[in-house]
Amino acid sequence: MVVLVALSAATYAAVLIPFKGFVLIPGFTEVRPASVLPVVLGLLFGPAGAWGAAFGNLIGDFFGTLTIGSVFGFMGNFFFAFVPYKLWNKLGLVDSDDKEQLLLNNAKKIINYLLVAVLGALSCALIIAWGLELLRLVPFAVLAGIISVNNSLPAVILGIPLLLILYPRIKRWDLLWTEIVDAQELEAHNALSGLGAAVMIIGIVGGLAAGLTGQVSDAAAGQIAHTRIVLRAGAGVALNIVGGLLRK
Repeated sequence: MVVLVALSAATYAAVLIPFKGFVLIPGFTEVRPASVLPVVLGLLFGPAGAWGAAFGNLIGDFFGTLTIGSVFGFMGNFFFAFVPYKLWNKLGLVDSDDKEQLLLNNAKKIINYLLVAVLGALSCALIIAWGLELLRLVPFAVLAGIISVNNSLPAVILGIPLLLILYPRIKRWDLLWTEIVDAQELEAHNALSGLGAAVMIIGIVGGLAAGLTGQVSDAAAGQIAHTRIVLRAGAGVALNIVGGLLRK
């Protein structure tokens, strides 16, 4: 798993770095076709893929976007990969007894992929936008919107063909995280893990909605309600983290 962390980080950084010149918000974000990778890495390599996405993004930040906000970039990219891994078989679309869960060979699995990919992208957007709003660097609504779209499009458009290409090979090479860790490390499918998934989804969607609507209404009133936005979106971030920790 340690090797998979390093492999994931190196791969993600290698695809991120060439696009650092295509800036969207100077010093904070750029065009990111590499956003296809965290979702796929999280599904194939589990927690190792999540840590790899976090460290890979941090390495990429050294090439033009390293700021105090990189702390939240680390967290956001971790959850970009962690959310799909955590939610993959919790949405009721994938049979937990299926031996080929990641083989996208039917409509339900494809829909499931699209849902977890978008939720992962939104989780990343929520955490980073909340962090930079907290630091008063970039308004929450601006950054949340840009990151949501910037992360979702590559993950949705490129993710399915990439997973179809990589999954059979990774499985053949015995590198799937489920085949590496001990059986007791696999998350049980029970009420607690299901509750954790529900809490994560509520935190992601609710946190983004609360932060965005709060900023829009406050701007319309001519007010700068920084504290209110931080608290609203921060509650979503907290639920996202707590939901990820709930397991037996």
